Amino acid sequence: MFRPPRFLSSVLAFLARHERLLWGVHSSWALALGVVVMWAGARNYAWLRVTFFHIAFLWLASLFVPALVDRPGTAAKWRGRLRLVINYFTKNFYQQLLFFLLPIYYASASAWSANLMFVGFLAISALISTLDVFYDRHLSVRRGLTAVFFAFNLFACINVMLPVLWSISNRTALPVSAFLAVLAFATIRYRLGELARFHTRLYVGAAGMALVLLVALGRPLIPPAPLRVLTTEFGNGIDRTTFQVTSPIEELPVRWAGRVYAVTAIYAPLGLRDRIGHRWYQDGQLVYASPFYRLEGGRPGGFRLWTSAPAKDVRPGTRLRVDVRTEAGQLVGRAEIRGNEQD
Repeated sequence: MFRPPRFLSSVLAFLARHERLLWGVHSSWALALGVVVMWAGARNYAWLRVTFFHIAFLWLASLFVPALVDRPGTAAKWRGRLRLVINYFTKNFYQQLLFFLLPIYYASASAWSANLMFVGFLAISALISTLDVFYDRHLSVRRGLTAVFFAFNLFACINVMLPVLWSISNRTALPVSAFLAVLAFATIRYRLGELARFHTRLYVGAAGMALVLLVALGRPLIPPAPLRVLTTEFGNGIDRTTFQVTSPIEELPVRWAGRVYAVTAIYAPLGLRDRIGHRWYQDGQLVYASPFYRLEGGRPGGFRLWTSAPAKDVRPGTRLRVDVRTEAGQLVGRAEIRGNEQD
């Protein structure tokens, strides 16, 4: 009977004795590496091209690992080792993908708005990918959890990839991403034989329609990545040749009535075309909704959109807010000015 060298036996014994501590150290290292990837993701969207390889590997691993690892005849000891090796690569790919996407979505989310919830879910997903023990012992061994985890992350990735790489509007990218997420969930959750059954296809079809409906109704909850507002300026007038406000204002005089102009500079990648508009609110009440204008990406200072709205009966603390929204109803950003507190 073969016996490993004494040195190797000592190393294996040390690893087994301190397994939990070592996995904790590795999780901390993965989190630190994720911060570096976040820094890269916030500065160069071109890295999205590399995510094709990440998605393909993760999808294939999620499809074939259960069949490969859990097939009859495979020794239990080797099943665990094989799953551990494959999980090591999938976790690293998830970490690189999710920590790259996180700053892109965060930049497109608006402070104190509902679409920050999506960023929160994406952050939780990224954190889970760094928790080795939880991923290995709970998530990766359950087909349902694996399918949900991959489908959500695939949706988040495709929803950014389509506008950045192919200049597809967010209005189109959302349903396409939802369709691919349903397809991914079905292929991972069910085996090929199960998909051939009518009731399984019925379940998948119902889930697909429900998800598409959820995305259609929940568009305001999803940041319109990679669109984001760079600056907003308010003024009493507008120079239509330079798209600059004249007589800039930071507060509204009390008892003042008239029109307020706003110019928003909106970042969009080169080649992206979408439709955006302004929604003006005074103390939470809609006072003006502009038409949607065609946005063309790639401008160094951002695409400049200006509109104006009436403000009346201004009191101390009155809030005049302008929301920048896509034609699909997603919030790109917002800014506001208030009535002067001094009467």
